[in-house]
Amino acid sequence: MASVKPVILGGFVMGGIAIGVAAVLIFGGLQLFSRSVDVMVYFPGSVAGLSVGSTVTFRGVRIGVVRSLSIEINAKSLVPVVPVDLSLDPNLVTWTNGVSSDMNAANLPRAIAAGLRAKLNSESLVTGQLNVDLDFDPGTPAVLVGPTGGVMEIPALPSNIQNIEDQIVKSNLPLLVSRVSHLVDSMQQVLDGVTPKLGPLADSAQQAADAARTTLQTATAALRTVQDASVRTLGNIDSLAVAGRQQLAVSGKQLDQLMATTEQAVTQTQRLVTSLADATGPRAPMRTDLEATLRDLAASASSLRTLSRNLERDPAGTLLRRPGP
Repeated sequence: MASVKPVILGGFVMGGIAIGVAAVLIFGGLQLFSRSVDVMVYFPGSVAGLSVGSTVTFRGVRIGVVRSLSIEINAKSLVPVVPVDLSLDPNLVTWTNGVSSDMNAANLPRAIAAGLRAKLNSESLVTGQLNVDLDFDPGTPAVLVGPTGGVMEIPALPSNIQNIEDQIVKSNLPLLVSRVSHLVDSMQQVLDGVTPKLGPLADSAQQAADAARTTLQTATAALRTVQDASVRTLGNIDSLAVAGRQQLAVSGKQLDQLMATTEQAVTQTQRLVTSLADATGPRAPMRTDLEATLRDLAASASSLRTLSRNLERDPAGTLLRRPGP
């Protein structure tokens, strides 16, 4: 009976160990046997709200966790930084069109050169819990603090909250509050000086409103008069248009007759021009007769010129000369 109890106790112990190992394997997602990539980030400001186990995201997708945090102070400049060790799961990031799928060998340095940066991000404004968010921010300087003991370093950028705090510090908040207070005092003084004058100013405004109302009434009456005159004028214009249309209807017949007479005259003129063209054509009989007559007249003129020259040289001989056989 005494030998049975150790056996039972050993069975319970071995069963508990087996259950523990199974729980670790199930709830840990077999991460004990998975390969992880360790990177280091040095944050220059406060990391309050960030703790071991906080998530590491890339554009909101969880790709790792925070392994450790510590403080490092530069002995010369006495500037503290917070090195944060990150553990990234390479199985959650797919690298395409790359030479190598190894994050440390090629892809991660190329991503850092292309603008991969780490920034603190608030998970909840109520609890103040932070996480580390990775994203590409090209154009930002890659400030490396190092050394990291052989672990690759991702440059850090100030968080949005840190940027707001820096802007508040740079804006010199006490001076801004003083200026706002001075502005409020000046406005109060202006209001104190204007308040006694509001009564007479209100009376003047009321008088101006009454005068404007009277002017508006007068203008309304004048507009009504102009409207009536416009209606009468439009009526007269309408009557004139009707009379004009009637006059055009009466004169239309005379215009038709004039157009017909003109057309006849044009036709006769065309016929006369045609006849003249036929009479003066190259082969027209009248033109042939005219040309023969002109030749006879030219011959007669030549004979007269010869007779005139002979008379001038020898009048008697010419007159007494007998014509030859």
